Amino acid sequence: MALQHFLLVYDLNAQRLIAQEQFEDGAEAARAYAEHERKFQGREDLEIVLVGADSIETIRQTHAHYFDSVGTGSPFLASA
Repeated sequence: MALQHFLLVYDLNAQRLIAQEQFEDGAEAARAYAEHERKFQGREDLEIVLVGADSIETIRQTHAHYFDSVGTGSPFLASA
């Protein structure tokens, strides 16, 4: 499967994902990321990330803290 790009916007205060976009074209994804960075400049309560993977399911595993409401994190990380 081809690499997909996922733009995620996470609200740190609410501890929830507030936006998710998927792109097949890397240049388009980078433009959208830059646009979001400009739009939300100075917002320390938001995390804006652009990640690549074969599927959203992979992203849900590797970046689980963006998707679960309790913030338990990735199942691949060792517990403390």
